[in-house]
Amino acid sequence: MTPTSGTSRPTIVLISTGGTIAAQTTADGAVPALGAAELVSSVSTSPSGSTAQGAGTHVRAVDLLRVDSSAMTVADQFTIVRAVVDALADDTVLGVVVTHGTDTMEETAFLADLYHADDRPVVFTGAQLPADSPGADGPANVAAALAAAADPASRGLGVLVALGGRVLPARGVFKTSTTDPVAFDTVHPGLARRVLPGPIPLGRTARVDSFTLYPGVSPGLIAAAVAQNAAGLVLAATGSGNTHPDVTAEVALAVQHGVPVVVTSRVPRGEVSATYGGGGGAVDLRRAGAIVSPWLRAPQARMALIALLTGGHDHGEIADFFLAQTF
Repeated sequence: MTPTSGTSRPTIVLISTGGTIAAQTTADGAVPALGAAELVSSVSTSPSGSTAQGAGTHVRAVDLLRVDSSAMTVADQFTIVRAVVDALADDTVLGVVVTHGTDTMEETAFLADLYHADDRPVVFTGAQLPADSPGADGPANVAAALAAAADPASRGLGVLVALGGRVLPARGVFKTSTTDPVAFDTVHPGLARRVLPGPIPLGRTARVDSFTLYPGVSPGLIAAAVAQNAAGLVLAATGSGNTHPDVTAEVALAVQHGVPVVVTSRVPRGEVSATYGGGGGAVDLRRAGAIVSPWLRAPQARMALIALLTGGHDHGEIADFFLAQTF
């Protein structure tokens, strides 16, 4: 299997963005160094390369970014989404693979899924070990992603994440380990896919701040974010969306100032539902105007709110979107 610069034959486009999968170890730590063509070539030299995909499949290598995903900006993430859409404008493309750092893969893959109305597969993959590590997992993950992108059974499933022997839907996925090759799991495998209408935003996007809540958290964090012109807020609350009554009061003020507040949970699994009162429960937060996200956790809820606000959606439309993320 070799990368190609262009072909009229059925093709998979591999877009590289950096991350651990492209990293090599230096005196200053592991840094992204490999390009897309080198990542494709690594598959044919790995033990799993011979079974990565069918013979004669062409891979078009595209170097887009070369950064750690922890250092990505929202503009970078939208650049990746636009690159995916551009790749799919070619009718000869069977699917797209995006290599990406695992730190923020759950956000970018979900953002891509928000705009992915095409039936063809888009598969994100990465690695837990740098490319020059003994037992590097990148080649096997690239092979699995290419195979998923070429598989007709992947059509219509939206954006996928292939890593550590698992292929999961991007919507609801989250990172579970800093070291385990099986690095991702899902809050629920069957979340409904509501796709946003285009076009994909260009230029400045809405700023959404996110806070994790805990005993003793300063309610002033919310007021400060509003004062600093945050367009929206996402709160990872305790339990099923609960916090202190003083936080509820600040949420009410934020909503009165036109800043939508989405409440989810810092707990990785389970539905978030408005069950508790007492002044700081999710029942109270909802009465204060907050939108409860039943399934999307803070990283993905933030990306959804950025996309919705940038696209000009109002409070009611934002609430409808989050309520629709069910199964």
